[in-house]
Amino acid sequence: MFSNGPLTQQDKTRALNMSLSLLLILWGFSSVQWNSNLIHAGGAHTADQLIKALLHPALNKEILTRAFKAVGITLSYALTGMSLSLLFAFILGLIASGVLFENNRFKLLVKGTRHLLLFMRSIHELVWAWLFVAAFGLHPLSAILALAIPYGGTLGRIFSNMLQDVPKAPTNALSLVGASPLQKLFYVYLPYAIPNMVSYAMYRFECAVRASTVMSFVGLGGLGYEIQLSLNDLEYTEAFTYLYALILLILCIELWSNKLRLSPSLKLHKHWSIQRISIFGAALATALAWLYIHITEGVHLTDLFNEKNLKYTFKFLSGLLGVGDQTPAFLSWQAWHKALVLSLETLQMSILAILFAGLLALFFALPGSKYKMNQNSQGRRGKLNFLLYYLLRGVFIFSRAIPELVWAMMFVFLFKPGPLPGILALGVHNFGILGKLCAEVVENMDQAPLEALKTSGASAPQTLFYGILPLTLPKFITYILYRWEVIIRTSIIVGFVGAGGLGQAFKLSMSWFKYSEITLYLICYLVLIGGVDKFSNMLRKNI
Repeated sequence: MFSNGPLTQQDKTRALNMSLSLLLILWGFSSVQWNSNLIHAGGAHTADQLIKALLHPALNKEILTRAFKAVGITLSYALTGMSLSLLFAFILGLIASGVLFENNRFKLLVKGTRHLLLFMRSIHELVWAWLFVAAFGLHPLSAILALAIPYGGTLGRIFSNMLQDVPKAPTNALSLVGASPLQKLFYVYLPYAIPNMVSYAMYRFECAVRASTVMSFVGLGGLGYEIQLSLNDLEYTEAFTYLYALILLILCIELWSNKLRLSPSLKLHKHWSIQRISIFGAALATALAWLYIHITEGVHLTDLFNEKNLKYTFKFLSGLLGVGDQTPAFLSWQAWHKALVLSLETLQMSILAILFAGLLALFFALPGSKYKMNQNSQGRRGKLNFLLYYLLRGVFIFSRAIPELVWAMMFVFLFKPGPLPGILALGVHNFGILGKLCAEVVENMDQAPLEALKTSGASAPQTLFYGILPLTLPKFITYILYRWEVIIRTSIIVGFVGAGGLGQAFKLSMSWFKYSEITLYLICYLVLIGGVDKFSNMLRKNI
């Protein structure tokens, strides 16, 4: 990690960053009072009930019927939200990429669009949902827009990067024959970028299904509503039935996404490929989803612009600016002090959560990969590696399929309200994501250095420390730091169920219509996200 000889400036910077990281981790531990009062008096009994429900979910006809209907509602909102997000992403991503502009006259437009995309994706979808509910009321469009805006921001950024990464040789060739920017877009940029756009959109759709599940907190039906209702009624067996339905739904989407990505040219018929079937099926499903919501909920996009909604929106925006408050919260030092303390608590939660998720993922990345299974494919050890691989893959799917908010609801039953349930909820969910990503890094690593070590007589521990870790650790760190950025965006929502941080105060302010406090918490939230992003980027460059 450090160069031989005298320390260079880069070595000193790396040492400083590592020291800061260690201090942050130690500081993060101070957010939790580690004593016997962390656990509820009935926490052990509740844990026993949850484990029994996990193994024996309710499977009667009534529950299964409700689960099937809830899956349809969740899918409908995910599809409608994604359809709008793709529209936002394509338009804004195209502008942000700058491929349509060959001079600097539109430089401000391109830069402004990139900042708009950053703002859209910085705020979590559940926070957007609360804001839209305050502005438009308890309306299905509040949930649809809450999904569309942050996902549009994320997809827009990725789409713009994909367009910018298109090889320059074909576009330069078209420029020589006098092609316009629009012609280059349709004949070069889109043909190159669309396959990758479709692949990433499929991944985001899996995320959208999880996101639509947690929209129950703003009155949306579906799996999230059923899970929340069952947990509140202490009907754990029913809750796990709905959770298994969610996991099965996400698993189906993931399997189809992998098939689409790994078999791009597989022909199922003379004129039909997986891509065509997927695009046609997605378009048909989206149309049916909009029709379903239109018929069952009476949703019209024009509802956003009626006189009543405009009145509520104006009142809400005025409240955010402190109009009508004698002393708006964002002008009060006492309010700022409280918000800063909560912001630091949220930061500490995110640090412990990524530490917990990262360490577990690193520990299980090797046994959770096909590399370990393939290395010992014979005999008893081979069977154990085979079973361990599929067990860990199942754990990865289970932990990441359940949204952070649902994990937080369960952990709040076991532990007293505070940072710990939030830390565990964020950690468990991200462990599943990081475990999958790190295992795939191990599977995709270059085998030549490992074969050279084995040929020279290296033992298994020597192969691990001198071969596998040097090849995989840089990517592990990249993924862990990226997920930390995601966790800091998500940490606010676990507070909605009493799991500490800014989220709990944000929800209370929404409930009591203290809109200037919401502005203050949003400012702190965005500053926190920006600070973590910058620090994470610095660490990535120097470690």
